[in-house]
Amino acid sequence: MKDQIWWVTGASSGIGAALARGLAARGARLILSGRNVAALEAVATDCGAGTMILPFEATDYDAIPGLVERAWAWGGRIDGLVNNAGISQRSLAVETDFAVYQKIIAVDLLAPIALTQALLPRMIAAGGGQIIAISSVAGVAGVPLRSAYSAAKHGIIGYHDSVRAENEHLGLKVLVVEPGSVRTNVSRNALNADGSVRGASDAAIDNGLSPDDAAAQMLAAVDAGTRELVVAEGAEAAIAALRRSDPNALFDRMSAMVQAGYAKQMGAGRPD
Repeated sequence: MKDQIWWVTGASSGIGAALARGLAARGARLILSGRNVAALEAVATDCGAGTMILPFEATDYDAIPGLVERAWAWGGRIDGLVNNAGISQRSLAVETDFAVYQKIIAVDLLAPIALTQALLPRMIAAGGGQIIAISSVAGVAGVPLRSAYSAAKHGIIGYHDSVRAENEHLGLKVLVVEPGSVRTNVSRNALNADGSVRGASDAAIDNGLSPDDAAAQMLAAVDAGTRELVVAEGAEAAIAALRRSDPNALFDRMSAMVQAGYAKQMGAGRPD
């Protein structure tokens, strides 16, 4: 990846920051995007020279063509795009305001689609490249307290699978990643039923994989030409496997979790 130009969204923390550091260690030049300029500057310092900070609000769709123009002009091309920005949820569907669905789908699904759509023609015309799309185990299986998040992350898989099928013969590679629990702020930043920010983490996240370990698995998958990668352990890895091998067993397991009071625990054992 030496001297390749990679654009990482959601780069201010968590998986995005870890991927940025991993790419920089391989010699890539980086465009780092997110909303927190100070955090982006800290990640840029970790990554060293050859880094551009391009902050923007993910749902400012009208600004995206201009941002793509600036990003492309900076290095003369984009070799890789990481679609990573997103927010999660912690609420039962029956209690959740519709505005929560609108916000999560706007940020987690429509924003990466808007960016990819603006960048895709240029990448194809230049001979292709690599996209890494961060979905979730909750994008493979609908899990309790994640109806909006699961909807958006299912959409991430479907959209990127289609983009891969249409453009693989033109040199575009697409890796869809489905993480389970990774030690990030995803639970702390998740939305409650009324749209307020949860403000607390949970045991599953706190005991999850480190972002650097997750990023290392993703970059190894890029090296191997992998198209889909589940980054999860234990019960979370089993959820992804069951969705494909025995869906009814999975559905029974998800229902049983709620019936056992799982939704009230707001804590351990849930995939992100």
